[in-house]
Amino acid sequence: MTIEIKAPTLPESVPDGTIATWHKKAGDSVKRDELLVDIETDKVVIEVVSPADGVLQKIIKNTGDTIVSNELIAHVEAGATAAPAASAPAEEKKSEAAQSTAPATEEPLLSPAAKKIAQENNLDIDSIKGTGKNGRVTKEDVLDAVAKKSAPAAVSSDAATRIDTSSGRVEERVPMSRLRAKVAERLLQASQTTAMLTTFNEVDMAPVMALRNKYKDLFEKSHDGVRLGFMSFFVRASTEALKRFPAVNASIDGNDIVYHGYQDIGVAVSSPRGLVVPVLRNADHMGLAQIEAQIREFGLKAQDGKLGIDEMTGGTFTISNGGVFGSLLSTPILNPPQTAILGMHKIQERPVAVNGQVVIRPMMYLALSYDHRMIDGKEAVQFLVTIKELLEDPARILLEI
Repeated sequence: MTIEIKAPTLPESVPDGTIATWHKKAGDSVKRDELLVDIETDKVVIEVVSPADGVLQKIIKNTGDTIVSNELIAHVEAGATAAPAASAPAEEKKSEAAQSTAPATEEPLLSPAAKKIAQENNLDIDSIKGTGKNGRVTKEDVLDAVAKKSAPAAVSSDAATRIDTSSGRVEERVPMSRLRAKVAERLLQASQTTAMLTTFNEVDMAPVMALRNKYKDLFEKSHDGVRLGFMSFFVRASTEALKRFPAVNASIDGNDIVYHGYQDIGVAVSSPRGLVVPVLRNADHMGLAQIEAQIREFGLKAQDGKLGIDEMTGGTFTISNGGVFGSLLSTPILNPPQTAILGMHKIQERPVAVNGQVVIRPMMYLALSYDHRMIDGKEAVQFLVTIKELLEDPARILLEI
């Protein structure tokens, strides 16, 4: 029985996708729930699996093709078995058998010139695949290995174009991924369609650090291994500040202002595909342990490419932590249609004046970028000062004062 393999239903915010990678080719045997193809969207990579045991009969949409919701991409013949591979000639089998019985310590054949170049460039000869007769490693094979070693790691892509210049230096032209292209589009949109300004402040992290050091072991034991980090304090402080300054939690839709009666906080996390922003729904109803557990789950999913579209859709406010990469100060860019984004940075000990005395304190710069069409400078500054005050006296977060 022939089964149609269709693209999944995409949400309204994701109009189409691209066939990223076929993990099977036409004629291959497949198992039920075995991965067939990855479909890349602006937000996530969606895995499409086989609905039954059988054979991938036909691929209709190839790598790089654009697809829409529920579009036919392949056929699987349920219950079928793949045709056996053609038998190798007797001489080839004999040769393979001879090779399999060869001593494991036998060095690969290579020319004197190839050996000299390999030694000069500290190359492992065993790792070089020979293209000469009987697997002989040629001079060209070694030169190619040298070029690969000196070239920067390249992005794997069927559409990549490799350019070898006359000087021996290597370049590679790779199509921009949909995620990177969408990020570029949104950043350009934010800079061109919003009146973005940034206000800065600094926060003394000593009170939060002291609280964390005092209770982190008990916290982890009480919450099934969930570790107490800094991000949960910033999320809780942000939700309290958003309640007091609803314009910072609003969005612009055409000529309308949409005030949200809830706080859905997007938390920027890194993934192999780039920066993604999963959303903590109803963050104002979450405790520190729930926030930390959810962020950790988001991080693991991001690394494995398992974040769902629904987990990255929406959000009323975003927090970005460049400090984990060592950033001391930066200007975060808005995530439209949101009207503000908070940037966290590296905690660094600095001399500051406290009660007329110069002391060393663990300080962090904070940055709030905001859309001046929606938020006045006074509101933006007061919002950021509120976050600073809550973090420097974290008991106020719990007491909501």
